Amino acid sequence: MTRNIIATTNAPGAVGPYSQAIRTDHLVFTAGQVPLDPATGTLVTGPIEDQTRRVLENVKAVLEAAGTSLDRVVKMTVLMTDLGDFKRMNAVYAEFFPDAPPARSAVQVGALPLGADIEIEAIALTRSS
Repeated sequence: MTRNIIATTNAPGAVGPYSQAIRTDHLVFTAGQVPLDPATGTLVTGPIEDQTRRVLENVKAVLEAAGTSLDRVVKMTVLMTDLGDFKRMNAVYAEFFPDAPPARSAVQVGALPLGADIEIEAIALTRSS
């Protein structure tokens, strides 16, 4: 089984000793994405809707760099510092997965890297699977 490191400038670079994603023969595993704007390197703040949209755009960019896409995602994990924002996050999430959404977990955590309010990671099928 092959193991390839995925990196793209269309999503924020890793802020620690990890890869944006790892692609194997059949799966892509993304690192958790926070709402960093890849063009400026600054954290998107404000409404959870704006932050969720930025995070999902980052996940999408990493998946595309790995040769796959959001429609190939089989599992998402959403980490939030306030599940009181879940309904609003979910409305934006639904825009990205209008049909046959992947399995998903959502967990409230005490804190996220860089002071983010949301982080999302994905597992997707490669195009060859």
